[in-house]
Amino acid sequence: MTGVLVAIRPEDRERFDRAAAGLSVFPPVLGGAERQDSVRLGLEALAAHKPDSVLIHDGARPFPDAALIDRVIEGLDNAPAAIPAMPLGDTIKRVDSGRVIETVDRSQLWRAQTPQGFHFDAILAAHRQMAGRVLTDDAAVAEAAGIAPLIVAGSEENLKVTTAEDLAAAERLLAARQGDMRVGQGFDVHPFGPGDHVMVCGVAIPHEVAPIGHSDADVGLHALTDAVLGAIGAGDIGMHFPPSDPRWRGASSDHFLAYAATLVRERGGAIAAVDVTIICERPKIAPYRDRMIERLAEILEISPDRVSVKATTTERLGFTGRGEGIAAQAVATVRLPL
Repeated sequence: MTGVLVAIRPEDRERFDRAAAGLSVFPPVLGGAERQDSVRLGLEALAAHKPDSVLIHDGARPFPDAALIDRVIEGLDNAPAAIPAMPLGDTIKRVDSGRVIETVDRSQLWRAQTPQGFHFDAILAAHRQMAGRVLTDDAAVAEAAGIAPLIVAGSEENLKVTTAEDLAAAERLLAARQGDMRVGQGFDVHPFGPGDHVMVCGVAIPHEVAPIGHSDADVGLHALTDAVLGAIGAGDIGMHFPPSDPRWRGASSDHFLAYAATLVRERGGAIAAVDVTIICERPKIAPYRDRMIERLAEILEISPDRVSVKATTTERLGFTGRGEGIAAQAVATVRLPL
């Protein structure tokens, strides 16, 4: 039996449910006042499943890789506890009142990381024994109970994010991992016909005519979907949602764009920015622009400051200038892993 259990604050339950939607995880357990309390409560919740071993990880470390986790698990074949750690590279000074009083020998000093692995029964007994004491990590709990953890190689990328500077470092690491920048473009056109509104970038705009299309004929979403698909080399909207398929008759086009964004995430990528230009004489786009930006950001699950929506006319030239239809062009910038 394998599984993941998360200890959360009561006020974070809704946030946890959103984050864990679609994932195979145990129901969360409510944590305690101290980190040590939260871990013990999590271990108690797992006890009924009788696991042989357990890995305990801090959510503040978002970058443990598979190789690091494998090293911890393999370490448990040789010891009742195994933790990843890194040797200190800096010279260490002991300071009193702002003055150096001693240079500390660093040869036996290591920086502990998580996940830390343990034989389950041993660490549960240790946490029960040490309940009420405040210890900084689970290895310290094990040590206090007489268990000597084995050291395995940690990772410099397994950083802990607790300050603004840490967050900036994490963002740089993510950007470095997703260094393959891709750009895709899309274009869409729909003629006008009978109707009373126009769908543009997920927003309904009252109008005396409506665009004609197999779905809801949202040119903004269609163009942007093609741009996102193009950035990852995944064809076009018609390949994934053919107009000959009756399932998509009258469908809301936000489904198409959300699908394209999911394909990006499944490739380990992220949408860096999108830019949509609506081309028409009428309806006027400006009054709805902010709502469009919010809707696109919601569908793509990105920050609104990464979304641009503009509008222009063709100076009454061509089919859009004659009011016969509406068009849109879009550009999407995507980051993919190298």
